[in-house]
Amino acid sequence: MEKSHPATGSLLPTCARLPTMSVIVYRYDASPFSVKIDHVLLAKNIPHEKVNVANMLPRPEITELLGVTYRRIPILAIGNDIYCDTSLIASALERRFPSSQGYGTIFPNKKHGGSADTGLIKAFAKHWVDTTLFPLAPLHLPWQKFPPAFIEDRGALRGGKINVEAMVAQRGQSLSMLSTHLSLIEEQLSDGREWLFDTELPSLADISVHFVYAWVKSFRGVESLFDPSTFPKSLEWLARMTGYLGRLKQSQPEVRKITGKDAAARIAAAPFEPYSTVGFDTREGERLGLKAGDEVSVAPDDSGRNFGTVGKLVALNREEFVIETKGSAGLVRCHFPRVMFSARPATKSKL
Repeated sequence: MEKSHPATGSLLPTCARLPTMSVIVYRYDASPFSVKIDHVLLAKNIPHEKVNVANMLPRPEITELLGVTYRRIPILAIGNDIYCDTSLIASALERRFPSSQGYGTIFPNKKHGGSADTGLIKAFAKHWVDTTLFPLAPLHLPWQKFPPAFIEDRGALRGGKINVEAMVAQRGQSLSMLSTHLSLIEEQLSDGREWLFDTELPSLADISVHFVYAWVKSFRGVESLFDPSTFPKSLEWLARMTGYLGRLKQSQPEVRKITGKDAAARIAAAPFEPYSTVGFDTREGERLGLKAGDEVSVAPDDSGRNFGTVGKLVALNREEFVIETKGSAGLVRCHFPRVMFSARPATKSKL
């Protein structure tokens, strides 16, 4: 049995699109980064299931059952391998579910010939979108309406107490910077290209920029930012991307929800990629003062840096750290990106 891809129209064997092992994403609906990974999964046409978690701690489905104390959402499991941070999740999904096996791609070829600028797109998504552009957006959340517990939780994530009045006072500056960044998108689209890196279909770059501006567009008080006389091509691109994702969503089955308990049991019992797939780069290990088997704590360098995940370092290359962690459900392998993450020897308890 064959089915056409909604974006390309090409025929793909149905069996080729079924994952060799389960894919489970831990998310919550209001999380913009969860939406980003939802869209990556849509673009790649990967069947998966989801565990809906709370929008703040505690999250026993992750911390207790899996032994993963990484603070941010989403995380995604492929079999027994758990991937943290959307940059590594996107990279892992592309590698493990390649277009050669009938899946979509987030790095399509250029429209006029040649392969996508894969490395540049990854750097663009991580360093410009996630690190520079996205932090401007949360200032427009309705902080005055949030309960104290939520504000305290987000303060812990940021590594300091949140001053609501100060956040609100920065909205004008944020709008100005969002406008400045949007002018760069307008410039990129000025030659009439359909997608940001002139690819045949949307790439990770389009997904990454879209999730930020689509989220901002949902807030009150930002209407002046989306001025069609100022950013005509950008707003056309934003609408085109929204329509593209909407068509993909209509063409794919609804994502099934499962409980954290069921998900953890399946993840713990599932096979994992051999450690040799990532390998252990001894040169990188020496540079970092780490060796295979070390007990380490891995955490982001920015938000969530006080919520390190501790485990045995089993693999390391220039893209990722892999550690073994153990929760009440059993042993799992937890992957973190190298970019903007650090692994340090775990502090030993004096007890």
